[in-house]
Amino acid sequence: MKVIEVSNLRKRYRDQLAVDDVSFTVEEGEIFGVLGPNGAGKTTTVECVAGLRTPDSGTVRVLGGLDGAELKERLGVQLQSSALPAKIKVWEALDLYASFYRAPADWGALLERVGLGDKRDTFYGKLSGGQQQRLSIALALVGAPRVAILDELTTGLDPQARRDTWELIEQVRADGVTIVLVTHFMEEAERLCDRLAVIDAGRVVAVDSPSGLVSRAAAHQRLRFRPIGAFDGAVLDALPEVTEVSREGGRIEVTGTGDLLVAVTTALASAGVVPADLRVEQATLDDAFLALTGKKISE
Repeated sequence: MKVIEVSNLRKRYRDQLAVDDVSFTVEEGEIFGVLGPNGAGKTTTVECVAGLRTPDSGTVRVLGGLDGAELKERLGVQLQSSALPAKIKVWEALDLYASFYRAPADWGALLERVGLGDKRDTFYGKLSGGQQQRLSIALALVGAPRVAILDELTTGLDPQARRDTWELIEQVRADGVTIVLVTHFMEEAERLCDRLAVIDAGRVVAVDSPSGLVSRAAAHQRLRFRPIGAFDGAVLDALPEVTEVSREGGRIEVTGTGDLLVAVTTALASAGVVPADLRVEQATLDDAFLALTGKKISE
């Protein structure tokens, strides 16, 4: 069942076209990722889905066409930039948000579920970054939604807090909540998402599973090694399988296609060069993004 259907969505801010003809669907029970660099139009897209912004054109259907108060009852949202008063206690925030819904979740149980049971009486300003994000998730879930939108959830967190948050997201999905996850972290997208919409400059350039996207870049292979012996890059430049040879310090990186490993090692052996610490690198989601957009996500 499709719980979100977005068709030909467009949104402009004065002279900037933030979202340009975006279309995708989200299936019930999946973690659907919206992946792209900062400024790509990800947040504007999901804010249109959540009913927080009105698109200039296109259609958005959530849970069969809910809108207004009905949509707010069934859709939980954790925004990219959100904060609570520093002096509000954790339990007070959850109690307040629960009061907005006709049939909220048991926020006491939810507090335990997100690992903040011992922080019940702690002021928001005294929580760590990871704890604040866990509270944000709890607030997005306190209305017992069928769909939750989580926007750049782990930005600014240390690696351990980020992984703890990932585990929590997986638990939430296991409870039957469909999740739309907005992110620019490749590792996060690869670990959590069933499918991804790759957005760049306001347009969707691909929708596929992480492995499906990676397979699009799999034709490009990369070898790294440290040459022992006199190395002349021209030996590899002449190979039809090689597209690029670069040197970084004492290491050589070779990019190419086809049976690259055999071609390179054979040529090196003929030249009397031993490829020490030889590594064969598989294509990654970073490589897929580069192949789809012509740039790295950090750009």
